[in-house]
Amino acid sequence: MARAAVKPTARQRLDVALRALAAIAGGYGVAAAATAFLARVLPMGRADATTAAMLASFLIFVTIALWAFAARNVLVVWGAILLLGGGMALFVLLGLGVNAP
Repeated sequence: MARAAVKPTARQRLDVALRALAAIAGGYGVAAAATAFLARVLPMGRADATTAAMLASFLIFVTIALWAFAARNVLVVWGAILLLGGGMALFVLLGLGVNAP
């Protein structure tokens, strides 16, 4: 016996859209902020710190993207993205952190 297809509601569509936006744009923003943050605070030369930060950014982006769809509440995801990304970006914009030569 064939089952009838269930159409998603508008709320479900919005939830998926917000999660996709969090995964793509939010993940990119946090990864970019983390790259700048880590490049400033890692205790190694500038070139090595930048390389290590860029390599870590791939893991950060994938982690945020996976978590965006695994979390129970999309508001928690957006709150964490704004808190993490904003905090690291603010740290970099204020010029805090010293990188070893």
